[in-house]
Amino acid sequence: MFRTHINLKTAKRFIRDGDLLLFRRRGIIAAFGRSEYSHAAKAAWWGDQLFCLEVREWCGGRAVTLASQVRKHPSAIDVLRPGARWPQYDSHESTRYLKNLAGSDYGYSAVLLAALRHLPFVRLFVKPIDDADAELRPPFCSQACALADRVGGGVDPVPHLADRLTEPADLARSPFYEYLFTLAGE
Repeated sequence: MFRTHINLKTAKRFIRDGDLLLFRRRGIIAAFGRSEYSHAAKAAWWGDQLFCLEVREWCGGRAVTLASQVRKHPSAIDVLRPGARWPQYDSHESTRYLKNLAGSDYGYSAVLLAALRHLPFVRLFVKPIDDADAELRPPFCSQACALADRVGGGVDPVPHLADRLTEPADLARSPFYEYLFTLAGE
């Protein structure tokens, strides 16, 4: 994939509330998800400050400056935007949903259940998961983004896949999002 690298100072003019942030790192999530992405978050403006809203392992739900994440992960954060084909999408409500997850626990059990479904033959013995059940337990990163878009924003970014099974790779492949650019640094 060809990437356009833009520094954060320039990118701030283009980033909107609700834009998806996909982090590229090697690891178990990227390997099992069959992609280069291991983490998902959303961009949000608070006044003139740009934040990264996320649910992260060891931290839970939180809001940190996007600049801090770009310093930690230069050239490893792709910015994607919900497409114009979904005019009913409400980016402000999606963002509000994720803001309300700040301080929540991380969904370790949800990650474990999603991971178990990758094992051979497990799918034969487990019942399908529906989205109503997903809202009752703490989410993991990509589940939180999918919930925010479906419940808050009014559009399911990965139709026919329960939020609790949505991985960063699923969000990356979704026709709902369009790649904008990669954050190269400050």
